[in-house]
Amino acid sequence: MAEAFVSGDVLHLACGICPSRRFPVGGFDVVERPSKECPFSSADGHRYAADGTPVCVHPDKVGLPVGRYKSQGEPVTVRLVLPADESELVPYLRDLLYGAAPMLLEDLIEQASSEIPRAFPGVDVLATLRRALN
Repeated sequence: MAEAFVSGDVLHLACGICPSRRFPVGGFDVVERPSKECPFSSADGHRYAADGTPVCVHPDKVGLPVGRYKSQGEPVTVRLVLPADESELVPYLRDLLYGAAPMLLEDLIEQASSEIPRAFPGVDVLATLRRALN
């Protein structure tokens, strides 16, 4: 069995019963919030979709976007959407990068490196990313 997405990190924001603590990314779905479509199982206290797929209901805590990764085989991707105002760039990137799952960081940094010069031609991308990550 593949290693769980959140393994051994007791300080991680993921709930103690989150499927991210039992399964790798792709081994569970992530939905926007708790709902009737993914109730608790009285047998084990975990949430499951009607088809039995384990479900995480806190995308912000687990750092993954909403997606049907296990049940529908959706790829795990995130799209960088830069703010309109340059003054909001560093706070936006800080929140995005610190809240993202580690496996998404490389892609997000690559997106930022190509998108920032298009949106804000005078901005030093490397300096901006450093400020966001400090």
